[in-house]
Order: sequence, then structure tokens, then C-alpha cells
Amino acid sequence: MQEEALYDFEAGAILLLDKPLTWTSFDLVKKTKFALKIKKIGHAGTLDPLATGLLIMCTGKFTKRIEEIQAQEKEYTGQLVLGHTTPSFDLETEIDSTSPTEHLTEADIKAAAASFEGEIDQVPPIYSAVKVNGQRAYNIARSGGEADIKSKRITIKSFEITSMEGNMVSFKVVCSKGTYIRSLARDLGEKLGCGAYLSKLVRTRIGDYRLEDAMNLEQLQALRDQLIPQNEGHTGA
Repeated sequence: MQEEALYDFEAGAILLLDKPLTWTSFDLVKKTKFALKIKKIGHAGTLDPLATGLLIMCTGKFTKRIEEIQAQEKEYTGQLVLGHTTPSFDLETEIDSTSPTEHLTEADIKAAAASFEGEIDQVPPIYSAVKVNGQRAYNIARSGGEADIKSKRITIKSFEITSMEGNMVSFKVVCSKGTYIRSLARDLGEKLGCGAYLSKLVRTRIGDYRLEDAMNLEQLQALRDQLIPQNEGHTGA
């Protein structure tokens, strides 16, 4: 169940939504705004188009809590591919290099992942919304340009390798705000000397908010339709 038992979407609510693959976070905000017929709405933490999972929406007076929610610890599960790299560090762009991985053991990969735990400096991907001289980095990248992106201090609470099949590695990460899991995949590949890119990402938790409690857009629309007669029929008499 979500945080509020009864919703007043216009006055204010915190909504847990499951973002579909290929949608931008703004796509989901726009579609949610239209579905609920409300004016004031925002999201608490961007998800890349090729990521799925928990996206928290705040409406009405609860938009004041967006920064508070964004600052909370994040949890992700996903998969990365060793031995290949892409310019975007994920599937948005084509593979641009290949290296052997047969020599790597499970112990090698787990040790490399553990080395990133703690406070680290991380460089965001050029295919990201980071601003460089007033421009979004992804716009610079997609126009063939280069950008000098500064590193950011982040915290990786845990980076657990959960399974391996060939050069496909499944993982679970718990991290601070501002962490780019695509950059973590790239950095792990560099640490192992073979390269890597992110092939799947699911955000499963933000603070105490969990993906298993989230709704899809159709469920949210159905909830709104269910509540409208009840709300409109109440006269206060």
C-alpha cells in the first residue's frame, strides 16, 4: 500500500510509480498530470529512459518534499556486460570496443566491485543531464561534441555481485543521491581492464519507499476513476 490511504491529488499526495522502459521521467510526469487532471506535480529523482522502476511523484503541497525525498538513499538492481564498451555506458549507443574476459574469475569481479564501496569521486556520463557551460551534456554528446565533466563525490554503501553467466553480471547497489550506475558499470570495467556497459537497471527503493508498493499509470488512472464519484458525491451536509 502507498503512504496515503485516501488521495486528494490536487491538494497533495505522494505517488509511487513504476516507470516503463524507454519513457523519460518527464514523460511519466506529463502523462500522470494528464491522467489525474492536476496542475502541480513533480518527480523526486530522474530515471534514465533505459531504466525502469520506482519514480516518486509529488503533487500539490507535497511538491515541497521533493528535495527531501531526492536526498534519500537509493537501491538498484541490474545487469552489466563485461568485455564491451559503449559511448553512453549503456544500450543507447553502439558497442565501440571489445576485450577478452575469459581470464576473469568470480573472485576478481567481486573484489573489484567491493573496491568501489565507500566515498568515491565519480565522473557522470556525457550522455546525461549534467549541465556543462549551460548545456545539457547529452545534447553536446548527441551533436558529436566533447564536454569536460567534473567528478562528483558520492557514496556507494554496497555493490554486490548477485550472479554471473558468461560475461553477463547481475548486481545490487545501494548508494547516495547523485550516483550514476552507468558510470559505476564503466568504472568496474576499467578496474578489470576489459570495459563494461550497463544493459539493465531497475530502481527498487528510495529511502523507505519501495518498488513493490508502486503502481503503473493504468492502476493510478483506475484509482482516480474510483475516487471521483466518492469525492464529487460528498456535500459535507
